[in-house]
Formats: sequence, structure tokens, C-alpha cells
Amino acid sequence: MTGEPEDFAGDGSEQLVVTVPALMDAMRVDRALSMLTNCSRSEASRLIEAGVVSVDGVQVAKSSFLLSEGSLLEALLPAPDDGSVAPDAEVAVEVVLATADFLVVNKEFAQVVHPGAGNAEGTLIAGVLARYPEIARLPEQGYGELGRPGVVHRLDKGTSGLLAVARTPQGFESLTAQLHDRSMGRRYLGVVEGHVESRQGVVDAPIGRSTSVPTRMAVRPDGRHARTAYEVIAHLSGPDRTLVGLALETGRTHQIRVHMAAIGHPIVNDPRYGQRNEKRLDPERLALHAGRLSVNDPLTGERVRTIAPWPKDLCLLGGEAEGNAWLERI
Repeated sequence: MTGEPEDFAGDGSEQLVVTVPALMDAMRVDRALSMLTNCSRSEASRLIEAGVVSVDGVQVAKSSFLLSEGSLLEALLPAPDDGSVAPDAEVAVEVVLATADFLVVNKEFAQVVHPGAGNAEGTLIAGVLARYPEIARLPEQGYGELGRPGVVHRLDKGTSGLLAVARTPQGFESLTAQLHDRSMGRRYLGVVEGHVESRQGVVDAPIGRSTSVPTRMAVRPDGRHARTAYEVIAHLSGPDRTLVGLALETGRTHQIRVHMAAIGHPIVNDPRYGQRNEKRLDPERLALHAGRLSVNDPLTGERVRTIAPWPKDLCLLGGEAEGNAWLERI
């Protein structure tokens, strides 16, 4: 999450999530928001008044609130007005598969998929456009949005792994249809807190925007239908943790993160739905990886499977051999 389907930002809003740096220690929250998003102080104050700004999970009530280094600042912001994306050849892009109609890329955890609040430059799609400029024409042809050309689903910042990007109108229509009819196969590996007892299970619980902290999602009766299947792959040594394989049967914002937290097993190092407690990982890194993506080729109909092995930084938590074997087996 973080995302629209997991992966999608359903209401068009953008989420700002920042660990307060030393230079913002003891800074007013409205000033910090202004600096981070290039909005005015008055606009930042309106966000606070609207109840969409929180620090360490607690809604901020006053613009004069002083931040502390290391705290988690979150805000729900309107989608940016400027939808254009400038190509950027400096952005790293690992292309796993390139066909005439679509790409599959392996996103680094620190990358943001497309421009949004506080992330106008250096996005993954900017790097993709530098290599495949034809993708920029899709929105003007009536396929997708100007600010996210070719993007049919996304991964949260902090999550690594496989992402499909359309290159042609045919590719966009096909991938979008596969996403919505659930024929696009998305499999994740994740390390969760605690000892998961049930070998397999399904979390079937509706998800909607949290009423107490609007920058977060939550299980709620009036939310949208959401199902996540999980399978225990290995119980890891050291802290009481479990490596699980996960499959999205639907796609909601932060779905995996919300569902695993709801059954008492949040994703490791996820401060939004659990806690940031793994010093071996980058502070922004979630122990979650989209390791397998299966789609039907838009031209031939052939089933295409791509795999991205368990990343090196997450190997520090264990489970490399078991996780990779699971990706190959399913």
C-alpha cells in the first residue's frame, strides 16, 4: 500500500506518508505540510481542519501542533491538478517482460508508481516513459489518465515486485478487463508478525476508509467487498514471525495490509497497520513483495507467467528458499 486495488486509490485522492526527518523536529505541522506538498500554509490548515492529517495514528487537531523527529506524518490530499508526467531516464526500471502490448516491471520498494502528493518527480512511470515513449500517448487516445499513462494497477511505496504496464490501447483494455474479472493472477510473499496457526485461510471482510484516521483503510461493514487468501510457507526463526503466500481475490486499497492486521498478523515493519520494529530493514520498507504476476497475452491469449524472487533485503528476515519455491510451485 500501497494500493489501489491494493493498489488502486479508489476515490482519486493521494496519500502522503512521511517519517519526520531531523530538520522538521519541533516544526509546526502546517509548515511541514506546506514544505512537503508545495501547498500554502492556509491550504495545509484546511487539510488539518478537514481531519485528514494524523501523526502516529492520531488525528491532528491544530495547525500549531509540533512534530517530533521519527514520528509518522500522514495526510490525505486531493489528486494533483497537473496530470502530465515528464520522462526521466535517471529512474531505474527493471523490465522483466516486454511484449508489443504490455510490460511487466519489477518495482523497487522505494519507488512510487506515478506522480502524487509529495511525489511529483522520480516516479517509476517517469522512468518507463523514458524507455517506452509511446505509452505517453495512451491518455490522449482515451485510455487511462494523463497522470498515470499505461498504469492499470499499482503497488504501495514500501512494497516491491511485479507490475503490469500497458503499451497500446489493446494492451490497456485487456489488462484492465483482466484486473476487473480477476483473471490477472497476483501472488505476494509477506512476513507477518506472530505464529500463524492455520495452514491456509481466507480473510473475507469489507474494506473502507477509516472514520477515525482518514489516511488509513479499515475493515468496516459498509466497506467494499474484499477477499485475501493466505497460505503459511514457513515459521521463521528469531522473532515470532511467519512467511506467508498471499493471493488477492479482489483489489482494495491496502487490502493485504488491512486484512492481515485484522486477523492479528500485520505485515512486518508496517507502522500504519502494525508497527515499525525491524531495524534490519529500511524504515520505509514493508516486508511485502509481489512475486508472481500471471496475465493473458492481449494478442495471442496465451497465459504468461512472470516471477520476481524474494528480494535480497527481505532475505535478512529468512524464508528465501521456501518463498522462492512457493512462487515457482503455484
